[in-house]
Amino acid sequence: MVKLAQLTSRQLHSLCDLLSQPTAPFREQHVQRWISERLSAAGVPFFADADGNIVAGVASDGDYRRLLASRSDQPLPLFIAHTDHPGFIGLQWTDDRHLKARWFGGSPTKHLRGAKMWIADDAGYWGEAVVDRHEIAKHGFGLESLTLKLTTRPRDQRRPAAKQLFGGFGFRAPVWRQGKVLYTKAADDLIGTFCALETLISNKRAKSSPVVALFTRAEEVGFVGAIAHFEHYHLRSAKRDLLAVSLEASRTLPGAIVGNGPIVRLGDRRTVFSPDGSQFLTRLAEKALGRHFQRRIMDGGACEGTAATAYGLRTIAMSVPLGNYHNQGFEGGPDCAKLNGPAPEFVHVDDVAGMLVLCGQVAKHAAQVAADPWRETRARLVKNYKSLKRFL
Repeated sequence: MVKLAQLTSRQLHSLCDLLSQPTAPFREQHVQRWISERLSAAGVPFFADADGNIVAGVASDGDYRRLLASRSDQPLPLFIAHTDHPGFIGLQWTDDRHLKARWFGGSPTKHLRGAKMWIADDAGYWGEAVVDRHEIAKHGFGLESLTLKLTTRPRDQRRPAAKQLFGGFGFRAPVWRQGKVLYTKAADDLIGTFCALETLISNKRAKSSPVVALFTRAEEVGFVGAIAHFEHYHLRSAKRDLLAVSLEASRTLPGAIVGNGPIVRLGDRRTVFSPDGSQFLTRLAEKALGRHFQRRIMDGGACEGTAATAYGLRTIAMSVPLGNYHNQGFEGGPDCAKLNGPAPEFVHVDDVAGMLVLCGQVAKHAAQVAADPWRETRARLVKNYKSLKRFL
């Protein structure tokens, strides 16, 4: 029987520290600094591409291009995780206490008036506010704009320029734990970011085959950072075979339940991913996690696996089940005053641990994705055929 994966105390502390970082589309600098500090401490090379995405596992643009141009029988795993979460960017102060802002990404659309919000700038958390007025986007899946009324300015009494400020929905704390469940302002996609980072660090220590991670910006508004990267580096023309690995925290759905293990994500709302790659990932999960994983098309949203697929890359994906997706109180729970109103996202720590194990297996066994992953399935089908062919 396969033992249930668990995070170490160090990993759990690191994860909670990451979940505490403020972030929003186009305002990912705190998460990026956090990533950079830990990569540097571990001796993992990295650089920022022309659009501010972090590329880890190689030291420079030139090294990355040389790696992409190299020829090898082993596919290069490219772990992809985004560093933003739906949130707002300030537009203008209408008076000393009211900030008008634009929202980016999905959000709750009910019970918003008076909802608590956190506000940050480049130095960190700056203050708190409540929603005074708001406008829902035409597509109906989130906010378009809002006006915030300041309630506190705990760091100092200065008033930064409106466009320096950003934020999102606030709760009792940026992150807290109840049993094995983590509640947070933003699990999507800091969970994927954590798993990609830990995988790079472990791979460095093991001195294993090359692995690259792409920590992207502005995923919540149409994979903007990922598309910028794919366009700039022409990944579809890379000489080396790439295996894109999308890492996410994805809306819980029937057959994808919080606490039942990480998910082999067969597809998202827009597309299915590589059949050979998904079979490869399933076989790894069976061997490494036993029954402690799930397998499903996660069509509650779209992910960067769609972007990688659109650019002709062989793509696989995994995720942890996410409660209260995009801070919408679908499942309710602590700090959710009303169903479908603002609520903290939540994940199970064992699901995160399982996804981290699966990432390590992909890094270690990436060559197997090109080595007939259907062989065992085909053998089982042939055995059944031979036992029944006399009835044909």
